[in-house]
Amino acid sequence: MKELHQPVLLSEVLEVLQPKPGESYLDLTAGYAGHASEILDVTQNYKDSALVDRDQNAVEVLEEQFRGKPVRIVKSDFYSAVLQEIECGNAFDMILMDFGVSSPQLDRAERGFSFVKDGPLDMRMDPEQELTAEKVVNRWPEGKLVDILEKYGEEKPGFARLIARAIVRGRPWRSTKELGDALKRYGRGGKVHPATRTFQAIRIAVNDELGQIEKTLKLVPRILKPGGRVAMITFHSLEDRLVKSWMQEEVGYGEESQIRILTKKPIEAGNEELFINPRARSAKLRAAEKLK
Repeated sequence: MKELHQPVLLSEVLEVLQPKPGESYLDLTAGYAGHASEILDVTQNYKDSALVDRDQNAVEVLEEQFRGKPVRIVKSDFYSAVLQEIECGNAFDMILMDFGVSSPQLDRAERGFSFVKDGPLDMRMDPEQELTAEKVVNRWPEGKLVDILEKYGEEKPGFARLIARAIVRGRPWRSTKELGDALKRYGRGGKVHPATRTFQAIRIAVNDELGQIEKTLKLVPRILKPGGRVAMITFHSLEDRLVKSWMQEEVGYGEESQIRILTKKPIEAGNEELFINPRARSAKLRAAEKLK
């Protein structure tokens, strides 16, 4: 399903995970199977593998693509999925976590992720959950908006208060483009749209993205087999910081450490991939191996 979504750092993921025939695979953010299809083509071990996504649209595409194959396809957020795998006593040779928003989510105006295309203030990765961007911008108090703009948008306190006040005073907001256009007046020059960090902060808050990552990373050693590999793709500094901190904390246990870091520094997309897929420009890949 590469026409739907161009997988980021595909060759690099294959290089660090080193899939082999017969190995099991857990994709916690399977999306449209850009990575999963390539890995499962090598392993051919469908029955011991699982593909997870909390987006029903992605789940339906996965079910169609792997029709007739005994791979498990699970509609769930990745933290809940990991808890379930642990409860069932499952462990895997390879795990992939790609924390980016998929191209179909960004490109479809009705999903509400983009301020360029006019759509509802939604931003839910799981369209069945209750919290939406509309509730955040129209109902959350100003102080709470300041908090997420600082924490998730990485805005300075003064500017975060300015944006939060503008959001509260402009209520009610009805669409992504309406909000994005209103934030243009707060531009500070440069190529980045003034609404970029605000939309990032709202999206992270709506989907509890950082909380999901932090809780899941702590469980990774429990669902990796000895010698198993985990690859993690991040798209902004907040995500990468969590992954890097987890890896450093794990190896810091010395002889009791459960993992070995496979990437001394994050792997980034090369010029050829960036030409084909500009959205890969912020992607960083880190990987680790569970010690035997």
